[in-house]
Amino acid sequence: MNVMAIMVSIIFIMNTALVLMIIFLERRNVNSIWTWALVLTFLPIVGFILYIIFGRNLSRSKLFRWDKRSYELLKGAVTNQLETLRVRNGRLYDPVIEKYKDFIIMNLTNNASLLTQNNQVTIYTSGKEKFDSLLNDIKQAKTHIHILYYIIRDDELGNKIANELAKKAREGVQVRLLYDDLGSRGLSKRFIGKIKNAGGEVEAFFPSRIPFINLTLNFRNHRKLVVIDGEIGYIGGFNVGDEYLGLNHRFGYWRDTHLKIKGEAVNHIQTRFIQDWNQAANKELLIKDFLYPFSRNYGKVGIQIVSSGPDSQLQQIKKAYIKMILSAKEYVYIQTPYFIPDDSLLDALKIACFSGLDVRIMLPNKPDHPFVYWATYSNIGELLKIGAKVYIYNNGFLHCKTIVCDDQIASVGTANIDVRSFRLNFEVNAFLYSQEEVSNLTRVFQEDIKQSKELTLHEYEQRSLKIRFKESISRLLSPIL
Repeated sequence: MNVMAIMVSIIFIMNTALVLMIIFLERRNVNSIWTWALVLTFLPIVGFILYIIFGRNLSRSKLFRWDKRSYELLKGAVTNQLETLRVRNGRLYDPVIEKYKDFIIMNLTNNASLLTQNNQVTIYTSGKEKFDSLLNDIKQAKTHIHILYYIIRDDELGNKIANELAKKAREGVQVRLLYDDLGSRGLSKRFIGKIKNAGGEVEAFFPSRIPFINLTLNFRNHRKLVVIDGEIGYIGGFNVGDEYLGLNHRFGYWRDTHLKIKGEAVNHIQTRFIQDWNQAANKELLIKDFLYPFSRNYGKVGIQIVSSGPDSQLQQIKKAYIKMILSAKEYVYIQTPYFIPDDSLLDALKIACFSGLDVRIMLPNKPDHPFVYWATYSNIGELLKIGAKVYIYNNGFLHCKTIVCDDQIASVGTANIDVRSFRLNFEVNAFLYSQEEVSNLTRVFQEDIKQSKELTLHEYEQRSLKIRFKESISRLLSPIL
């Protein structure tokens, strides 16, 4: 037998073993299984390399550690809160919270996401307002600044923040900056050194251990979190870079949604940051050492911080989205840059449409990822046919990830409506229970409609054969996009 025949046999055996492993050992979505099986069958060598980089399953990995004392405190708090919500009549500040007790219990049992009620929320929809506020809060920091972003650019805004972080570090404030290694791949040694040389700490999430090769390339930390002095927290869609101020000519005005939170929910943003930090850093921080007492009254907004990632099969944020949609009685408003729901979420939206709810979805008018863009349009058609309204935002690029229902419950965070956010990225969302704040988000959506064009079913059905072909190919690839 010649060398070529031996190599072909080895490749065939490895491919067959890999396909069998995907089918029988890894608990995957059926569409994903078939897509990878086809890729491995028809592109044996390339497919094998693609699988090693993009297809591995992290659901059995124990990536995020809890120190024993902090875990005991969390476990006790979850048990207490479940008992209060299920058995006793606990003190609920807002009638909306009482209405959504079953939703809150789901997030508690599915994600250990404690309900907090002593919170004040500020909503930012423009990058200038958000970063002006953030820079001001950084300047006022007294004890520590914890920052995590998927993308940090080495540009004017990025350096403005880095300069302030370095200044605070020199003043003795504990500064910790965590960035995603792929999302922030343009960061220079000079940028990082500026903070480190001032006494701050900087870490990368899932960095390449081998030059030019990253076996965790497909699993990215997409979270955007800031905690200042344990009392102020930021969470939402904005990354750090000049384009988020509307300074990129390709995208124009950048429309996003971000929250600034003061109150008890910040402890849970802090917990998320510390777990991510401990995964990336050599030193371990104890969560209990950074929890703030919150003895004063901040407000009455109910909040749960819910995280999800490829280290779990539970898809916590996706389940919360589905529960929100199925709990709605009047309307569901969604803003997302990508709309590639799996069957379960798409069915939930179809049920809402068939039930007579006002379902509205707002999308950007330009793609930043072409395949995802065309897959989005493929899915939109199904909902247009059954009564959903679709709006194309024309005042720049729409990047926010928000769902608002019935003026009572809303989600703002980092998770898009796509397979990548549900299964592959590490994400975090804030779920709000508050008539006042959710009504504010509803008004934001209604204002954005004025900057949008409604996509009618007639217009959608008039699209060209070329566009239909792009949609079909993109939809076929959507399970692994």
